[in-house]
Amino acid sequence: MAIKHDEGTVLARQEQKLKPPAMYKVLLLNDDYTPMEFVVMILQEYFSKDRENATQIMLMVHRDGKGVCGVYPKDIASTKVELVLNHARKAGHPLQCVMEEV
Repeated sequence: MAIKHDEGTVLARQEQKLKPPAMYKVLLLNDDYTPMEFVVMILQEYFSKDRENATQIMLMVHRDGKGVCGVYPKDIASTKVELVLNHARKAGHPLQCVMEEV
């Protein structure tokens, strides 16, 4: 428990505690081999997207070269990237999934 010597010290400690964690975008990258339907399924299964939103993100990946799946704290983003890459490799697809700090 902190002893209140002066208000400046207490305020400084409170401001430090309120700093939000760094957030990371999880992105899928386009390739010429992974089927579009597989990408839609990945978005639904790992990012809880409905079919319409998953299809829109898949088309963005196809058209623009990458698409944002979601924004998460570092540990969650890292886990999602690993899960997607493992699933893609097991299915024989070269799909790339990466994370970038926001």
